[in-house]
Order: sequence, then C-alpha cells, then structure tokens
Amino acid sequence: MSEQSAKVVVEGYLPPGHRPAPGPRPERQVWTGEGQDRAEPVTENELWTAQTPIITAPAPTPAPAPRQGAAIRNVPSADGRRTSRRIVGVDVARGFALLGMVAVHTLPATADAAGNPTWTWSLFGGNAAALFAVLAGVSLAFLTGGRNPRRGRDAARSRVSLVVRAMLLFGVGLSLNFLAIPAYNILIYYGLMFLLAIPFTMLSVRWLLVSAVTFAVGSPFLMQWSLDHIPAHVHANPDALDLVTEPTTVLAELFLTGTYPALPWMAFICLGMALGRMPLTRDRIQVLLVVIGAVVAAVGKGISLLMLYRFDLEYALIEATPWLTSEDVWTAQVYGPDPQLPTTTWQWLLLSGPHTNTPFALIGAAGLAMVALGAFLIASRAIGRWFTPLAAMGAMTLTLYAAHLVFLTFVDVSPMPWFWYLVQVAVAALVATAWQQALGSGPLERVVTRASKAAGLAVVRKPEDS
Repeated sequence: MSEQSAKVVVEGYLPPGHRPAPGPRPERQVWTGEGQDRAEPVTENELWTAQTPIITAPAPTPAPAPRQGAAIRNVPSADGRRTSRRIVGVDVARGFALLGMVAVHTLPATADAAGNPTWTWSLFGGNAAALFAVLAGVSLAFLTGGRNPRRGRDAARSRVSLVVRAMLLFGVGLSLNFLAIPAYNILIYYGLMFLLAIPFTMLSVRWLLVSAVTFAVGSPFLMQWSLDHIPAHVHANPDALDLVTEPTTVLAELFLTGTYPALPWMAFICLGMALGRMPLTRDRIQVLLVVIGAVVAAVGKGISLLMLYRFDLEYALIEATPWLTSEDVWTAQVYGPDPQLPTTTWQWLLLSGPHTNTPFALIGAAGLAMVALGAFLIASRAIGRWFTPLAAMGAMTLTLYAAHLVFLTFVDVSPMPWFWYLVQVAVAALVATAWQQALGSGPLERVVTRASKAAGLAVVRKPEDS
C-alpha cells in the first residue's frame, strides 16, 4: 500500500490553527481500507472514532523478585505451601540465641585456674537466654497482628490460641524435666511467660515499653523480698510430679526465685512485644535498635560496674554479709548467684551479673538483645543468603532446643566440649535447613501451631461458621 493511499482524506480539511467558517459543515469522507481508491461516507462520530487512537492500560508489570538477603522472605507453611512471610533477621537472631544457649550448656565457663571467664561465657552467659525471651515477645506480637493488633473476635481467637500455646510449651518443658538434664530448662518458664503476656497483647507500643521498664525495676525488689518469705529455689528443673507434690515451691520458683523467673523476665517479653509492633523492616528502626540498645546496655552494665569500682559497693556488700569474701562478690557479678543473691542488704540489687535478675542485669541484657536484633536485621538485608542455615535454625528453635536438652542428658560433653558443641551446631544447621526446604515448620512447631490455631477456631468461631 502506497503512503498516499494510507492517508485519511477529508473534504474541507483545514490546517492546524484555522477555525472552520460558520454554516453547514460539508460531508466528510474517509478511506476505509476496503479498496485502494474507494471512499465511503462516514458519520462525524465514526470519524472521531477512527481518528482517535485507542489507549489501553499497559499490562501490569510483575513485581521483581526480592533480592537475596531481603528483610522478608516466603517460607513453607505448615502444609508445605509457601504462603507465610517471615522477617529473616528475626529468625537469624533467634538462631544466634540458640547457638548461645548451646554454648552456655556445653562449653566451659572458666578460662583458667584464676577463675577468669571464657569469651563464650562473657558473650552468652545470661545474654543468650535474654535474647531468646525478647524474641519470644516479638513472636507474640506477630501472632497477635504485628503492627496492626487484632480486634474483636480475631483478638479473642488469638488469645485462646496463646493460652493453648502456653500450656503446650509448659507441658513440653515438664515432660523434658523428667530427664536428668544437666542444664536449666527454660521452656517451662516460657510457657508461664506466654500465659502472663496475654493481657499485654492489647497494649500499644508506648504502654508495652512502660510495662517492660516497670517489670525490670519493680520485680527484682519483689524477688529479693520473697527470698525470705517463700520457698527457695530447690528444683533445678521441676517436673510434673514436683508440681503436684510441691505446688507452692514450684510456683514460687517459676514466678520469682528460679533461674528464669517469670515476673522479672516479663521485662524481656514486654520489650519484645513492643519491638514486634514496630516496622522492623525499615532501615531507620533497625539502626535505632542498635544505637538505643547500645546506650541501654551501657547504662545497665556501666552503672553497676561504676558502683563496684568507684563507690565501694564491694566493701558494702561484704560488710553486710561478713561470711562472704571479695572473691564471692565478684563471682556473683561474673557468673551469677548460687542459686540466689543474699538478702542481707538491698544493695545486692546493684549487681548486674548473669541471672542475678537485678534491675541493672535486666536492663543491660535487654539492651544487648536490642543490639543483636537490630544488627541481624541490618546484616540480613545485605548478606541474608549467608545466614540461611542460621535462619532455618531460628525458625525451629523449639524442636532444636528440646533435642539439645535430650542430647545433653545422654552424652557427656565435658571431656571434649568444643567437639560436641561443633557437632551439635553442624547437625542442627543441616537438619534445620533440609527440613525447612522439604517440609516447612519443625515437628514440634507444627504441632503447637496447629493445635493452638484449632483451639482458637473451635472456641471463637468465625462469623460465617456460627
């Protein structure tokens, strides 16, 4: 077809910028393409349609696949479908906490005959468990809506699910405690903390932070007072039989006098819930976590050490507790109490050693947990693919932690602690990575999740089901 035959020919055509003369408009014709030289008359509306290009919306461009190391990724759901979205940095931090717990239970705490601590104890002693607790609070926030807390029936259903989840954790902990575990089992305490945390799921970030500070400052005084009024910490790992035969003693340990007492440690849970309500995938929040956490940790640890070094706290403690020596005071500061702090003076609450559960110990450990979470969130954005095994471990810590306690029961790790530590880490990384890729959630995680969700749906039905 020639260029001329393809042109639209209209009688009375005027160049652009010229207005037509008044009066009747001449009949217009347009070439329709049915013949090279034949033109047929068309109406004005048809002419407008023919001359106006049809504009169609561009096809939607598929969203680019997230880059490796992004803060959020899809992981298999409980039935194998990749539907759930997880923040990788949170899983990585949880995996790091698991490594720390395994290190504390497996590796020696003292480095030499002088009693100096190893670097692993200095890094993880008390801090790994605190990070675990903070991340448990983050998970609680996620389970109840994250940045948009659930309301109405959805909130009620979530609370029912949390009750079941807490009882299952409590039951798993009690069952494991029938074994002669040579380490303190935190699961029974976790179950109680989850139960206590349910009313706090309705609070805003501000009030969660206020609650965390209140627990951190007030609970240690209640703990210290209780040591002279309620049964002492006599069970390393209370089991179901102990709970039935000595309920007062066991509950006292779980709430106030044990290794991970629920009331003081609610400071970590409330802090984690507040963090879980924040936009953790934003760069600004991640940086603030590191900066503010470092300041909080410095305040918690720094003031305590300043009191010991500069303001004769050590002398005051020895004077109030004459059967102790300077070495005993520093042992409590470095390694923690055995099993509780003395009650001769309130000044014992100025220490910040691991598991002393004093205000400064709780504040310092909380700050370090914030630093760890923020750092792993930042690092996961840049080199997330390198953290894949650690993230997989963090996604199934309940299963791996229970397996670790069973392993310690039947294997004596003391002759070759580093060998057995590396064996546990390597096996956990391989199993977790393979399991997550093939099946999704870990076995214990899957049971707890399905049972808690089923209970929530059974008790609080959806409107369409009622």
